[in-house]
Amino acid sequence: MNTSELIYDWNKNHAPELKPPGPVLLNDESLRDGLQSPSVRDPSIPEKIEILHLMEALGIDSLDLGLPGAGPRAVEHVTALAREIVAHKMKIRANCAARTHENDIRPIAEIVEKTGLPIEAATFIGSSPIRRFTENWTDDFLLQTTEKAVKYALSLGLDSMYVTEDTSRCDPDTVKRLYSTAISCGARAIVICDTAGHATPMGAFALVKFVIDEVVKPSGEKIRVDWHGHSDRGLAIANSMAALMAGANCVHGCAIGIGERVGNTQMDQMLVNLKLMGVAPWDQQDLTKLKHYCQAVSRATGVPIPANYPVVGDDAFRTATGVHASAVIKAFKKNDIELANTVYSGVPSHMFGLEQIIDIGPMSGKSNVLFWLERRGIPATDDLVDRIYQRAKASDHTLSEAEILECLPATVKQN
Repeated sequence: MNTSELIYDWNKNHAPELKPPGPVLLNDESLRDGLQSPSVRDPSIPEKIEILHLMEALGIDSLDLGLPGAGPRAVEHVTALAREIVAHKMKIRANCAARTHENDIRPIAEIVEKTGLPIEAATFIGSSPIRRFTENWTDDFLLQTTEKAVKYALSLGLDSMYVTEDTSRCDPDTVKRLYSTAISCGARAIVICDTAGHATPMGAFALVKFVIDEVVKPSGEKIRVDWHGHSDRGLAIANSMAALMAGANCVHGCAIGIGERVGNTQMDQMLVNLKLMGVAPWDQQDLTKLKHYCQAVSRATGVPIPANYPVVGDDAFRTATGVHASAVIKAFKKNDIELANTVYSGVPSHMFGLEQIIDIGPMSGKSNVLFWLERRGIPATDDLVDRIYQRAKASDHTLSEAEILECLPATVKQN
C-alpha cells in the first residue's frame, strides 16, 4: 500500500488549496545578509566556493554574492565567487547588495567587467516612517535617491533590483511612491522587506497583495516581486509562504536562518516545505544534499546547528522513546523504508538523504535494544539485552555507542 493512502491530510482535505500561483524562485542570502550577524565568522573564499556549489546542487536560483562597496576584502570575495560561476558554467544567477549610492554600485559594474558574469544590483534604502524620522529623510530625498540609484545602475549596464528596507512598517503611500518611481526608472525587480521581523502572515499577505495590485499591475511592466523576511517573531517561514500565496515570485533566505539579530528566513526549511507542498519546481528537485549545505554554512560561519533543528539537526530523525521506536521498528520489519520514515515523522527523511535512527535511553523499551544489536550484527542474547536495558534505565541520558559496547562480553567486542 502507498504510504500516502495511510495518512489523512487535514492540510488538503479540509483546508482551502493554498499554493503559490506560479513556480517559486529562491534567492540565497547566506553569504551576504547572513554574515551580518555579530556572532558569525566571515568564511574564507574556499569555504564560500564550497557553499556556492552546494547552492547550485540544490537548484537554488540565485544568490547575493556580497556587498563589494564594503571594501577590498568584499571585492576580492565577490570577484572570486563570480569567477567560479563563470568557470563552471553554473546555472545560479548572481546579485550584489548596494546602498543607493554610486560608490556602492560602481564596484558591482567593475566586477562584471572583470569576470563577464551578469550581476543584478540590489540597491536598498530605508522606507518606514520610524526610519525616516530617525534619519531626518524627507519624501523628496527618498524619491530622488531612488531615481538616481536605479538610473545609475542601468547606465553601467546592470539590471536593477530595488529594495525598500522595513517595508512591513511603511505607510501605503510611501510604499507605492517608492516602488512606482523605481519601476518607472527601469527597475525590473522589487524587494519587499520585513527587515525588523515585524510582520505576521496576514500582514505579509496584505502587503504583497497591495504592492502587486497598486504598483506592479498598473505599471504594465513585467516585474519580479521578491520577499525578504527576518525571524524576530519566529514567523519567517510562515510569512514567506504567505507572501508567495499573495503573488510574490521569489523568497530570500539563509542556510539555518543565519543573519542579524535572530536571523533571516531559513532557506533549508523553505526548500523542505516547498517540496512537501508539491510546489514547482521544488517538487521535483533532489534535496539529498540539504544537510551538507547546512553543515557547510555552519562550519564556515561558526554557527552551530541545534540538535532539535528541523530536518538537519542531529535529533530530527532520531528517537530513543520506546513507543515511538517500536512503531518505527515494526515499519522497518515490513521492509518499507517510506513507512518507517513516515510513521512517526511529518517529514520523510529519505527525501533529504537521511534515515531514522533508533537509540537506547531511559525511555526505551527492549525493542530498541534488540533493533540496535540487530543493525550491527551482534547476537541478541537475553542476558545481553537485559544488561543494556538495565544500563539504560539507570541512566539520565541516551546511551552513547561506547556505553552500550561496554555492556558487551569481551568475546563479542573482539569480534
